[in-house]
Amino acid sequence: MSDLDFTRPVDEVARQLIGATLRVEGVGGLIVETEAYDGEDPASHSFSGPTPRNRAMFGPPGHAYVYRSYGIHWCFNLVCREAGHGAGVLIRALEPLWGLEVMRERRGGLADRLLCAGPGRLCQALAIDGSHDGLPLIEPPFLLEPAAAEVAVIAGPRIGISRAREVPWRFGLAGSHYLSRGFAKAPQPGDNS
Repeated sequence: MSDLDFTRPVDEVARQLIGATLRVEGVGGLIVETEAYDGEDPASHSFSGPTPRNRAMFGPPGHAYVYRSYGIHWCFNLVCREAGHGAGVLIRALEPLWGLEVMRERRGGLADRLLCAGPGRLCQALAIDGSHDGLPLIEPPFLLEPAAAEVAVIAGPRIGISRAREVPWRFGLAGSHYLSRGFAKAPQPGDNS
């Protein structure tokens, strides 16, 4: 698989990240679920322009954008496109592989399948917080490597948002048991639903 290119359209980057390795201070796993958000997308934090909260989204590609969701959970995004555009990929779930004991301790002993299944759980398991906002992804504490081989990727509408829900910019690793939620089954020929 080729190197990750964060200057490409955000939906392409979100798809390309499936199967990539993400570690923070050596703790992490394989990315199994992402969502794309573009600057022209009404569901994106950057849609209304730069603010103190979303400033990292308008920075250079290949950097972290970390924010609190509902003032409770941290969420981790990778900035895409050119500086000033305001696009990012939300990392929704990982298959935990490295530092399992550390993740279990941080997550209070949850089953391994649930350690990184969802953006808030993922950030807690990897100890990602506001101090990571704006940091380059090619330097410690991050280690981000492209998928070692082609993987089967499924796509569907994004979840947990109120606007532009129908946009099919949620991507997942086909067959993964580590997704935050399953993907709706695509209608088959002959279905009457």
